[in-house]
Amino acid sequence: MRVGLLRTVGAATALYGVAVTVAPVLLARPSGLVEADGRVAEGTRVSLRPLAWRDAASGAALALVPEGPALRTAALLRIAADFGDALLLGATLPDPSARRKAVAVSVGWGALSVAGLLAPARATSGVGRARRLA
Repeated sequence: MRVGLLRTVGAATALYGVAVTVAPVLLARPSGLVEADGRVAEGTRVSLRPLAWRDAASGAALALVPEGPALRTAALLRIAADFGDALLLGATLPDPSARRKAVAVSVGWGALSVAGLLAPARATSGVGRARRLA
């Protein structure tokens, strides 16, 4: 498991989630969920905030939980959320271009978490290994 990669994905996801919770337009605009005048309808803002907060919470978990089973569980949660987003947004966003972008972004973030989860840990230097053995 590449802990550093998982922590980075988690931190980025948490920050994005908080940003979208505060300003849903950050997700609404690229998803094609804005009105003709560029505004985000109240119903859209209300709907996007819980999604964004889920990302903030799951990202924070990925960034902060202890290494081991808790980190694996947080990574699996993040992967399920990202691939679920790809599936659902790809099937339901009204604009075909927005659907393709949402799928690409969601699959990309999910793939980073899969890579972090499945990649072997980096070998440590002899000094680091000696400290662990001492």
